[in-house]
Amino acid sequence: MIKNGHHPMNTTGKDAGTNLGATACSPEKRRRTIRVWCDGCYDMVHYGHSNQLRQAKAMGDYLIVGVHTDGEISQHKGPPVFTQDERYKMVRAIKWVDEIVEGAPYVTTLETLDKYTSDFCVHGDDITLTVDGKDTYEEVKRSGRYRECKRTQGVSTTDLVGRMLLMTKAHHSNISWFVKCYTVFILCALWVLQGPKGHSPWTGVSQFLQTSQKIIQFASGQEPQPGDTIIYVAGAFDLFHIGHVDFLEAVSRLSDKPYVIVGLHFDQEVNRYKGKNYPIMNVHERTLSVLACRYVSEVVIGAPYAVTRELLDHFKVDLVCHGKTEVHPDKDGSDPYAEPRKKGILHTVDSMNSLTTDSIVQRIIKNR
Repeated sequence: MIKNGHHPMNTTGKDAGTNLGATACSPEKRRRTIRVWCDGCYDMVHYGHSNQLRQAKAMGDYLIVGVHTDGEISQHKGPPVFTQDERYKMVRAIKWVDEIVEGAPYVTTLETLDKYTSDFCVHGDDITLTVDGKDTYEEVKRSGRYRECKRTQGVSTTDLVGRMLLMTKAHHSNISWFVKCYTVFILCALWVLQGPKGHSPWTGVSQFLQTSQKIIQFASGQEPQPGDTIIYVAGAFDLFHIGHVDFLEAVSRLSDKPYVIVGLHFDQEVNRYKGKNYPIMNVHERTLSVLACRYVSEVVIGAPYAVTRELLDHFKVDLVCHGKTEVHPDKDGSDPYAEPRKKGILHTVDSMNSLTTDSIVQRIIKNR
């Protein structure tokens, strides 16, 4: 059971910054607010992106994140999987982000830092190049307004694409032989260039290793407060995406004081009801992805598939929510939501977003 703190404020931008600044400056120690800038594509946002933003926020007081447009990404890297509006919303949902800048320039300049009164920018320890091979941070590096944070080992967008396309089980039969071979070639080339420290090019299995320290870094550990509405949701939350964000935001809006608990199913359970080679991300990776979301208060790792009376009583659950997606029966064919249904606390939430992990895979096949 991992606690991620009380439901954070829904405000972003200047209002959020005002509140943060007020709490940061005590009468005993008044100092200027340090404003940090990060920018990037943030396509297929994963816990590696969240970890970079967490590290960046720790270097200052107020974190501004610039997100590039579809046009700029297409020019320098190729078409993104997610639209710019989807990427804007995903970054806004990361709990360490105070403000986002839509349509940030691909090359980071002193002019941009000054425009948003940022002291310095932060990027991972991997280089980012323009289409003509220039370092996008060259100018700010020369000026001394550049900081570096450690890249999260074991995950990248390329890695996730590889896990989707390099199957260990027979599925996605509409993927052509050419696409499979091309993906193997690209991932093997990256593996040779980077060394065998990231993941196996043959299975696409990440060598990410979970530690208690990493969970603690992502979780803040606040208990529910008197008057909170304790809401329980459960699922795979695989490849944590904008559909999940919209659902969790809709769930959090059901109460003025929501305390949202997410139950994550173990990998074997997810594979039982989803089949194919799901889940794409293992339970440890899915834990960090969900913990980074500002609408989540607590995560239960390896939650039982059936929402039992014992679970409801243990967490003092007021409301159980499920989306519009299909509810698969338990191993014995029973309804996993029978208990909350009987108690009259089951609520179906329509987030108005039908995106699923399957549809993301189809986008990957189409774009790549």
